[in-house]
Amino acid sequence: MEALLKPGDIFFTRGTGCLSCAIRVCTRSFGEKRSKVNHVGVVVEQGGIKSAVIVEALSKVRMHRLWERYSPPKKDQVAVYRANNLTPEQIEIIVAEANEQVGRLYGYVKIIAHLLDWVLNGAYVFRRLTSDPRYPICSWLVAHSYSKAGKHFGVAPSAADPDDIWDFVDKRTDIYEPIIELGSLT
Repeated sequence: MEALLKPGDIFFTRGTGCLSCAIRVCTRSFGEKRSKVNHVGVVVEQGGIKSAVIVEALSKVRMHRLWERYSPPKKDQVAVYRANNLTPEQIEIIVAEANEQVGRLYGYVKIIAHLLDWVLNGAYVFRRLTSDPRYPICSWLVAHSYSKAGKHFGVAPSAADPDDIWDFVDKRTDIYEPIIELGSLT
């Protein structure tokens, strides 16, 4: 039976390319286990794996079907989690905020800030200086949308990276339910 994805669900990806690998290396803290994911986004329209609509920050913030971007022959692995503590009003806020970001240019400078903070062992210095909301990155998009609904992932939205969000939802099984385990879409 095909999984039903709902608005507000968080999806994660684990890519195979050099940039994906570099992001996973640079988003973990020293001494922490390897990061499992390098990208994150949010479901904005309900549907099965082939029909659910997502918003994610790529070169621009885009809205499209999950299947269009991550289906075979693509080799990216995908996981989806659902927060079971969201009210319908909070879900509306998350979706509205994610949709509000569609069309904005990607915040490449924020990636450099994440890298510089990683060199400083995760200090929140350069990310604080580049917190301009006009140029989102994937993790900011999700963390910011959730923060508008009063939900957080243990770090400031401008400091969040995909690994922070993954670690938070993966460890809180009382709140976040895995809908799709990390693997290839089939």
